[in-house]
Amino acid sequence: MSAVFRFSGPKILRAGLSILIVVTFTFVVLRASGDPALQILGPSARAPDLEAFRRHWGLDQPLYVQYVRYVLAALHCDFGNSMLAGKPALQLVFERAPLTLALMLPALALTMLIGIPVGAYAAMHRDTWVDRSVMMLTVFGFTVPSFVLGLLLILIFSVTLGLFPSGGADRPESFVLPVLTLGLGGAAIIARFTRSAMIEVLSQLYIVAASAKGVTWRQVVRHHAFPNAIIPVLTLFGLMLGGQVAGAVLVESVFGWPGIGQLLVVSVANRDLAVVQVILLLVALTMTSANLLMDLLYGVFDPRLRGTNSGSQ
Repeated sequence: MSAVFRFSGPKILRAGLSILIVVTFTFVVLRASGDPALQILGPSARAPDLEAFRRHWGLDQPLYVQYVRYVLAALHCDFGNSMLAGKPALQLVFERAPLTLALMLPALALTMLIGIPVGAYAAMHRDTWVDRSVMMLTVFGFTVPSFVLGLLLILIFSVTLGLFPSGGADRPESFVLPVLTLGLGGAAIIARFTRSAMIEVLSQLYIVAASAKGVTWRQVVRHHAFPNAIIPVLTLFGLMLGGQVAGAVLVESVFGWPGIGQLLVVSVANRDLAVVQVILLLVALTMTSANLLMDLLYGVFDPRLRGTNSGSQ
């Protein structure tokens, strides 16, 4: 068995098990949370209509039968149809995905472009007024919920200044406030984490030795401190990647953005089981894949991890 397989095999198996747990948990909780027939047809619906609805969607079968059917169908990329729209749930989600990605990708770029330089700058000016100001702003950034930040931005830039629309996705200016809402909170977390990682690296002996050899401070930071500090930051970024999908739910609701988040809210309210399951599976796949990728990259860039893992086998 090669060292690469010994290192990556358990991580891939763990990722697959995590996704299976999420699928199972979601499946059980959704069916225990209420009757879709009553929710969609209404409490005044006749008993024969309710029974016909449950029979049509397989809800009259025992839970384990429904689960086995769902898993077997999912293995063939069949995730069921929407009870509301009558269309494949996967198709509905893919139709909304471009609008959500149009928010997520600029927000992720904003997160990294602001968070990393600000955190590194604060670390290089540790215990100064610059550092303290940055830390105060980061605390504000990651403690304020995204929906509160979104409402605050609407109040300032839409209602008071009239610069950007408060909702919709019909104009290029409509992207500004949702992207800021989604990106600033992540930037605060990345900045704080980058500062801590940089401070830890700058205190290492090899940094002191490089400085003692006459290497300029700028070269020390650029060639020694920053490349080592950025690795754990990338791990955190991988965790945030999946979190952005969940964060988009709140942001899209605040700004009336017709993406996956808004579809999830409507689907949960109406017990549209297939659509909710597809979206939560998508979130789980995104988070698990990002974590797995970061774990594997760790092994690529740090051979000591492969050696440790091999030894533990």
